[in-house]
Amino acid sequence: MIFIFFIISNVFAQEKPTYSPYTIETTYQKLKKDHPFITPIEPLKSKEIKSKENIVYKKTNSSKLKLDVYIPKGRDSNKTYPAVLLIHGGGWLVGSKENERVMAQHLALNGYVGISVSYRLGFEAPYPAGVIDLKDAIRWMRKNAKKHHINPDKIAVLGASAGAQLATLIGVTPNSSVYGFDSFISDDVQAIVNIDGIVSFIHPEASGEGKMAGIWLSGLKHENFKNWKEASPLEYVDEHSPPTLFINSAQPRFHAGRDDMMTLLNKYNTYTETHTIPDSPHSFWLMHPWFETTLSYTVNFLNVVFK
Repeated sequence: MIFIFFIISNVFAQEKPTYSPYTIETTYQKLKKDHPFITPIEPLKSKEIKSKENIVYKKTNSSKLKLDVYIPKGRDSNKTYPAVLLIHGGGWLVGSKENERVMAQHLALNGYVGISVSYRLGFEAPYPAGVIDLKDAIRWMRKNAKKHHINPDKIAVLGASAGAQLATLIGVTPNSSVYGFDSFISDDVQAIVNIDGIVSFIHPEASGEGKMAGIWLSGLKHENFKNWKEASPLEYVDEHSPPTLFINSAQPRFHAGRDDMMTLLNKYNTYTETHTIPDSPHSFWLMHPWFETTLSYTVNFLNVVFK
C-alpha cells in the first residue's frame, strides 16, 4: 500500500506544470524579435516622490505579503492624495509586485499614492485566497491612510492581465461575504483600471482561458463551473459599480466580456472609457513606447474621476 501511494504521489508531482518567470526582462526578451523598437521600462528615480518598499501588510500560514508605497513629495505634511492599488499579472500563478513598481512610481509623480502589491498565487493558495489578500490590502490602505497620505474616500484599483481580472472583480464586489467581509472597515473602491484583462471566465469570448485558470480555480470550467462563474466580474456589475477604464492590446482574447460590461455600465450611467492600442501585443504596458500611452490614459481617467 505504501509503495502504491508513493507511485501515485510521484506521478502527480511529475505532472505538476511549471511556468517561466513573468518579469519585465522576460517579457522584453519574448517581444523584441517581433517589435525591435521596444525597450523595457525601468524604475523611476525622482526626488519628487517618497518610497516605502516591502512593507508587510498581511501574514498568512505560508508567507508574508508585502507592498510598496510611493507618495508624492509635497510641502504640506498633512496633505492626502487619491491612491491606486496596482495588481500584477502572470496568469494567477507567476509574476510579482515589482512588475508594477514603475507604474506606481509614475502615478506618484502625477499626484497619486501608488501602491504595488503582492498576493498569494495559485500554487501557494488557489482561489479565492488572492482575492481576499487584495481586499485586505485595500483595508490596510484605509487603516494606514493618515500615515501614507491616502485619501480613504478616493481609492482606485489597477490591474494588468490576470491582475486586471482581479482588480475588476475586487471593484465590483465591495464588502462581499464571499471574500471576507469586515464590518469595521470597507474594501470598496471608487475606480477600476483594467489593463488587458478578461472580465468573465464563462463568456463565449473567454475561450482562451485554460490550464493556468484551471489551476487557480481548482479545476477546468467543466470541472468547477461554480468557481469560474463566481470569479467572473461581469456577473456582479450593477448600479453601484465604480467608473471603469479599459486599456487593451490588439489581441482579442484579452477583451473577453469587456463590451458587455461597458454596455451595463452605460445602462447605469456609470462613467467608462475604453482604449485599444493598435498593433500592440499583450504585456504592452511593460515596454516603451506603450508604457507612456498606458500611463497617459490612466492619469487622464483618474483625473476625471478624482479631481
